[in-house]
Amino acid sequence: MRKKRSERKKKFTNLSGTEIAPLYKDPSKRKPGKPGKYPYTRGVYPTMYRGRLWTMRQFSGFGSAKDTNTRFHYLLKNGQTGLSVAFDMPTLMGYDSDHAKSLGEVGKCGVAIDTVEDMVLLFNKIPLEQVSTSMTINGPAIVLFAMYLVVAEDQGVSFDQLRGTLQNDILKEFIAQKEWIVPPAPSLSMMNDTIRFCVEEAPLFHPVSISGYHIREAGSTAIQELAFTLFDGLTYVASAIASGLNVDDFAPRLSFFFNAHNDFFEEIAKYRAARRLWAKEMRKRFHPKNKKSLLMRFHTQTAGCSLTAQQPYNNITRVTLQALAAVLGGTQSLHTNSMDETLALPSEKAVSIALRTQQIIAYESGVTDTVDPLGGSYYLESLTDLMEKEAKIYFKKLEQMGGMVSAIEQGFPQAEIHRAAVRYQREIDQHERIIVGVNDFIEKDETRIEILKISANVEKKQVAGLKRLKLKRDPKKLSLSLSRLKKGAEEKAYLMPLVLDAVRARASVGEISDIFRKVYGTYREKTAF
Repeated sequence: MRKKRSERKKKFTNLSGTEIAPLYKDPSKRKPGKPGKYPYTRGVYPTMYRGRLWTMRQFSGFGSAKDTNTRFHYLLKNGQTGLSVAFDMPTLMGYDSDHAKSLGEVGKCGVAIDTVEDMVLLFNKIPLEQVSTSMTINGPAIVLFAMYLVVAEDQGVSFDQLRGTLQNDILKEFIAQKEWIVPPAPSLSMMNDTIRFCVEEAPLFHPVSISGYHIREAGSTAIQELAFTLFDGLTYVASAIASGLNVDDFAPRLSFFFNAHNDFFEEIAKYRAARRLWAKEMRKRFHPKNKKSLLMRFHTQTAGCSLTAQQPYNNITRVTLQALAAVLGGTQSLHTNSMDETLALPSEKAVSIALRTQQIIAYESGVTDTVDPLGGSYYLESLTDLMEKEAKIYFKKLEQMGGMVSAIEQGFPQAEIHRAAVRYQREIDQHERIIVGVNDFIEKDETRIEILKISANVEKKQVAGLKRLKLKRDPKKLSLSLSRLKKGAEEKAYLMPLVLDAVRARASVGEISDIFRKVYGTYREKTAF
């Protein structure tokens, strides 16, 4: 009798800790369904990439608005089909470049935007009616969106022509990214105001991109990313309905944003489970009449946390596999990280390679020629079923806690993510999980690559420009607009028109955010671990 060959490891697990069987059989007698049909496991559109490829975006933003505008033009010239704006830390936190807390951070991790004049420079000679723009902004989202709208006005573009996405996902900030201005309740109220504005005046714009990306970057498993992201989304829908909006007026314009990590099949299963679970939960909880309210359209970004400073050229391979997983999972939009992003903001050469990666997958690999090419795989269908089941277990726990806001205040999702991150790092430290170039296959002489460095002059010029603008403004018009905004916030009024007026008066991000901080107070996270 032939002796059974021993396996390489005692146990095989994916990044969520799920044990992988050596062989998978058909998980059920049912068929996985058709693309474009409920519950959309196989894709939200019948033809998927046979009809239209995904939008190719590169997350871009560094230094001044002028610097980033130059990068935008470079990317558009090289075949990018949508813009994606990264803002610097002061902007994300609602502080101006001349604030003491902004010192040393201006233009470092994204573009510095203080006033609408910066936004005008950011989109100089870019016709907003012809390009789709995604803005990764959350706490001060209502302010940056208002600035984008005023730029459109200046270009003579009507709001109903604008296409793009506002991230505007405040709950994931409290869970993972930690960039907020005011507590959860008023943050949700401001988000509802942006949704209402899009429903009434900018119907082609996505007012919220419900983001699991940062939850994953904080150390979550794929299952936690799936569960917490979808539950955030359900919380937003319930909140918007409670504010007086009809589900079918806004749900078709909600979008999602997921991470693409290293575990190839787990990531594909995650996207398929997400579509199916979202459609089922939306139908069960909110009973929409428009089937488009059940569709999950999503953007994907390859995993920044998976990139390594060691042997940085290896990151090109990682990103390629992650991008391929996103495409096989049916993404509508994709950003591929550059090989140098673990070291600095991406260089022009690195970002070009990242964009070409998407184009090679789209035009040379053949994976776009048929819809859901891995559908029916015993392994993939089993993983999809398992992830849906595990996400529902988290849903039940969150509901028992009184919902996501209550769970955040108790520190539950934060603690879950922390435990997952510790487990993952322990596996690496103990060589249970190999990271090429980090804990195995190490090279003594590391390859050095050129990286993009942001000059300290960027901050000096930005602060000087802000000072000049503040001296040129009409003080009476500015004061009146800010007073009206403060009164509106105190009276829980619809804030979008008031923020627009303040932006037109050249109020800064920091000045408007300070109004919110004064009226609503600030927030300190409860430590649960």
